[in-house]
Amino acid sequence: MMTKQLMIYQRAVPISNERHRDWSVKTGGNFGYASGINSVPLVAAEFVAAATEFAIVFAGEDENIFPTVILGMRDGENAYVNEEGAWSGGYVPAFLRRYPFVFMRSEDQQTFTLCIDEEFDGFNKEGKGERLFDAEGERTQYLQSMLNFVTEFQSQHNRTSLFVKRLIELGLLEPAQARFQLPGGDAAALGGFKTISRDKLRALPGETLSEMAKTDELELCYVHLQSLNNLTPMAQRQAETPQETEIEKAPAAEKKPSSAKGKGKN
Repeated sequence: MMTKQLMIYQRAVPISNERHRDWSVKTGGNFGYASGINSVPLVAAEFVAAATEFAIVFAGEDENIFPTVILGMRDGENAYVNEEGAWSGGYVPAFLRRYPFVFMRSEDQQTFTLCIDEEFDGFNKEGKGERLFDAEGERTQYLQSMLNFVTEFQSQHNRTSLFVKRLIELGLLEPAQARFQLPGGDAAALGGFKTISRDKLRALPGETLSEMAKTDELELCYVHLQSLNNLTPMAQRQAETPQETEIEKAPAAEKKPSSAKGKGKN
């Protein structure tokens, strides 16, 4: 399920006034760079906004498990990017809004460097959009604002990792899969993700639940569970005659992420 992810960045290069002094960035409504991904990471601060239309799950393994929004029911297909590259949904995940900027971690994992994808279509030397540096080689207000945005995203990413660690320690996550109908009536399944067990959550000691309520972790758990109801509308975007989408526990033998399978297009 978690295909491509960071591969929306084709050539991320550290930003410098020596290399990028005369460059500008023109962003807009073109999300073509995200048309081939069916899920992206989501930080906890986005749960409430994203849950109005997306299903929020947990993808990855071991220490790499992280909240994720499902954008398509099949690998390589984003149901929220149309043929013209426009975003057809409401909320745009911060993971996509920060593009073409991204932090690159140093080898010692201690520092971050702001980078830009030089393959981004809106990256130009014609002065279109916003300049990265002014005539004196100083950061423009635009570049500083993007640095602040990416910095905040990284901070929220770290906080979200602590939330996931808490879920793992409490044993609340379990493998799951979604079953739905492809055009033509063929059954298919989307797997490779985890959901919170409502029963295990409910069975936690009162003291633990009280602590989670104070830190808003309990609210995040139930927002996640409620968001799973959005899988049916998601299937309706990609099926001519969709039927109810069901979430169920994944087979015990399933250990690796699996994408939608069936006679339809993958």
